[in-house]
Amino acid sequence: MLDQLTNLMDAAIDRCAYADARHVVHDAETVWVRDGRVDRVQRDRSEGVGVRVRVGGAWGFAATSDPSRRAIERALARSLAIAETQPTVVGHPLAPTEPARGSWTGPCELDPFGVTLEDKVELLLAAETAMRGDPRIVRAEASARSALSERTFASTEGAACSQRSHECGAGIGVIALQGNELQVRSYPAAHEGQSAAGGWEIVERLALAQHAPRIADEAVALLAAPACPVGEMTVVLGGEQVALQLHESVGHALELDRMLGSEASYAGTSWVSAADVGSLRYGSELMTVTADATLDGGLGSFAWDDEGVKARRLELIEDGLLRSALSSRETAGEIGESLSGGCMRADGWARQPIVRMTNVSLAPGDAGSLEKLIADTDRGLLLETNRSWSIDDRRLNFQFGCELAREIVDGRLGRLYRNPTYTGVTPHFWRSLDAVCSEPEWRLRGLLNCGKGEPGQIAHVSHGTAPARFREVQVGVASA
Repeated sequence: MLDQLTNLMDAAIDRCAYADARHVVHDAETVWVRDGRVDRVQRDRSEGVGVRVRVGGAWGFAATSDPSRRAIERALARSLAIAETQPTVVGHPLAPTEPARGSWTGPCELDPFGVTLEDKVELLLAAETAMRGDPRIVRAEASARSALSERTFASTEGAACSQRSHECGAGIGVIALQGNELQVRSYPAAHEGQSAAGGWEIVERLALAQHAPRIADEAVALLAAPACPVGEMTVVLGGEQVALQLHESVGHALELDRMLGSEASYAGTSWVSAADVGSLRYGSELMTVTADATLDGGLGSFAWDDEGVKARRLELIEDGLLRSALSSRETAGEIGESLSGGCMRADGWARQPIVRMTNVSLAPGDAGSLEKLIADTDRGLLLETNRSWSIDDRRLNFQFGCELAREIVDGRLGRLYRNPTYTGVTPHFWRSLDAVCSEPEWRLRGLLNCGKGEPGQIAHVSHGTAPARFREVQVGVASA
C-alpha cells in the first residue's frame, strides 16, 4: 500500500502545490453485558484511502473505500477538481516539516483480538454480577472495547510512513432507584469507562469485579444522601473530573483553528486569541499544561500526525502563562510559527485531518496524596466522577455535574451528598487553583467522545491529571 501511495504522490507533484494520501484500516469490537446477560456484541471493520491536495491556498479532499490503484487515482482527480473550484484565496505557507519516513508500532502486551469472546464475557459478567443483589439496583452493566488501527501515509514532500496501534478499555456502571430518586455510579470513569493505548492488559488491570461492590453500595447510599449544599466554597476535584475540566476549558480553547475563527460555524471559537500567546495569564502559578503525543499509553500518541508531522511535546501553559497553542502546518504558518504543533488528526480515512488535541495534561504538583490534600483542607467538598457537562462555544462559561460529593470538615471526609454541580468562568476558575497532588497520584485518563468538525469527527484523547484543589468555587446554582 505504501508503494501505491508514493506512486500516487509522484503523479500529483506537478498538478498541485501539495498533496498527501492516507490509507487507514480500522478494526473494533465492543462487548456489553447487562442484568446478567450479554446485551450485544458489535464488530466493525473499515478500510479506505483519503487524498488531500492544495491548489494555491485552497484545499480539496476526496476518499474511497476501494484501495485499488485505479480508485485512488480517481480520488486524486476528484480532490484536485474540488480544490480548483474553490474561491481564490491567498494561502498562508505551510510550516515546514521533515518528511516522515519509517514505521511505528504502539504498545500492546496482550493482543485483544487473540482473547476469546467467552473470556471477555466471563470477565464482564463477573463484574456486573458483583453489583447486583440490592433490590434498589435496577440496572447493572459492564462493557469492554478493543480496537486496532493501521495507517499508511505519503506526501508530495517525500513522506512515506506507516503506523500501527491498539486501544483497549472497559467500564462498569450501576443505576439505583427508590421512589422518584435515581442515582448512578461508574468505575473507573463515566462515559464508556477508561481506555488507553495498549492491549487487553489494560482491561485486566482495571480489576472491574473488585471495585463493583463499592460502586453499587455508593449508588444505594446516594439515594438517601442529602442534596449538595449551594454556595461559594473550596472544591477538591478527583483526577477524572480534572481531566474533563482540562479537556473542555483548556484543550478545546487552545485549538488554533478555533482561535483563528475557522471552526466558528460548528465547533465554535475561543475566548483566547492568537495574540494572547506569550502574555495571557490563564491560571495560577501551579498550572502547567502540556500537549504530548509521545506519552506511552496515550490515546493521543503516535509517531507522526495525520499530515506527517513528527510527534512532539508542547508546553501550552507554563506556571499559569500561555506559551503555545495546538496547531497544524497551515495554522502555524498563518501566525508565523516555524513549526506545527503536530496536532492534525482525522477520524478514519473518510475525513480530512483537522486540529485536535493529543494528550493534554496538567502537570502534577507537590500537594502529596489525595489523603494529604484533604487533610490540608479545612472545609469544602470532594467531587468525583463526571455526570454531565455544559460549556459555551467560546469555552468560557461552564457548568459540570458529578456523580457524588463528599463533605470535608477539619481535614476529614464526612457526609455524602447527591447531585453536585459547580459553575465557573474559565480564567477565574483556573486562577483559583491552589494545590495539585503529587506525581504518584497522576494518571492518564482516556476520553472517547471528543467531537469536532463539519462533517462531525470523533477523536480519542488522553489527559494526564491528579486531584486538585480550587478555592471560591460556586457549587450548585446561586439564587438570583
